[in-house]
Amino acid sequence: MSLSLTQCARLAAVAAALAASGAATAAQVNLTITAENLAAPNSLSFAPLHYGVHSGVFDAFNLGQAPGAAITSVAEGGFGQPWLDAFAAADPTATIGAIGAPLLPGQSYSVTVTVDTAINPYFSFAAMALPSNDFFIGNDGPQQFHILDGAGNLLISSIGQKANQIWDNGSEVFDPATAAFVGDIGQRADQNSVVAFNFAELAAFNGLSTAGGYVFDSGLNAQSDVYRLSFQVAAVPEPETFAMLAAGLLVVGSVARRRLRSRA
Repeated sequence: MSLSLTQCARLAAVAAALAASGAATAAQVNLTITAENLAAPNSLSFAPLHYGVHSGVFDAFNLGQAPGAAITSVAEGGFGQPWLDAFAAADPTATIGAIGAPLLPGQSYSVTVTVDTAINPYFSFAAMALPSNDFFIGNDGPQQFHILDGAGNLLISSIGQKANQIWDNGSEVFDPATAAFVGDIGQRADQNSVVAFNFAELAAFNGLSTAGGYVFDSGLNAQSDVYRLSFQVAAVPEPETFAMLAAGLLVVGSVARRRLRSRA
């Protein structure tokens, strides 16, 4: 199918506009984030992953301190909207979101987002461990994971989590009868403690039927791999790509113009 002179001119104008806009996004990359549950069959599941690619200013929690409402929203029930809201308030230019339904043992999921690496080189995450009252995984320190340089290259290709890196939020009394994924969370009681490492108590859930359709068996030791985040980057099309497109369309327009003249 041949293009008319008018159509070619319009396409060339679009390409030129794209080239101009591309100059403002040269530091951007498409970042694919993949979350994998590495726990053994019938062991830990995880609530949806909450993530942020950011400038390094949002500090969600600290070891040995009382948890705030943001991290508690992740640790108790896995909902996490206050965590996202607090992130956005602290770092308005951050790329934030949540992905996936509960992640059962052996499952994975991915999401791709566009990131401006010139201002958002750091990665933060939080996800509730299931079953539990208030256990979660996440990074203590906003600049712990510097995953991208200013040119869009990966500095860290993956983040692994072991059982001894599971956090106890200290906000809810440990009780299997009121734990998420196995109990009635409406009956939970406040603990009013501090954030600390704790995975050993998960064995108390052994033998209980879970919302994931399996009977829980922790099987964890301190060095058990339970979770992995992997990263891949792909370049957003450079302005030169659009410029080449515009040049090609101009050539097509020139050919169409000559054809019109030859018919006259």
